[in-house]
Amino acid sequence: MAAAPVIPVLVIDRVEDALPIARALVDGGLPVLEVTMRTPAALDAIRAMKEVEGAIVGAGTVLNPKQFDQAVEAGSEFIVSPGLTKTLGRAVQDSPVPLLPGVATAGDIMRALDFGFTRLKFFPAMSSGGIPALKGFSAVFGGVRFCPTGGITLETAPDWLALNAVACVGGSWLVPAGPADPDTIRHRARKAAALRAAA
Repeated sequence: MAAAPVIPVLVIDRVEDALPIARALVDGGLPVLEVTMRTPAALDAIRAMKEVEGAIVGAGTVLNPKQFDQAVEAGSEFIVSPGLTKTLGRAVQDSPVPLLPGVATAGDIMRALDFGFTRLKFFPAMSSGGIPALKGFSAVFGGVRFCPTGGITLETAPDWLALNAVACVGGSWLVPAGPADPDTIRHRARKAAALRAAA
């Protein structure tokens, strides 16, 4: 979460796009790459992206222990889930691979804290109350740092990053759907990487 101000949230449909996307993002200053487990190509994309020097590759949209194990087996260095169940929380307790669990309510945060998690994904950020909601949570849960994801754009990211409780944000705007365009991705990554100074 401290490696870059924005973690690209990636939906990879074609394995052959994985390397050029990863290279463009890392070249643009965003080394942390979250490959969502939403497509059949995800695990192979993770394996491919790990070949890029400087890339920190993880899996997102991990819903259960089986997917967690598959993602770790593929070489994921971190795991992101949209929420946290007792089953998933118990299954990952002894894993050396960190989990960033998703939360949307105070109750979610309390359950995450029960499992020892203090670094959380606030998701879906905009539809869960946006910045006002996160300000309220951070006033109550002072030791927690968040990665808000969901509905955040290049234009709104600085407002989130200005919050003390926010370590970074997740962004899907960096790599739009369709054929990969490395030049466009690199340009967007540079703009996102520069947000650290504005935060």
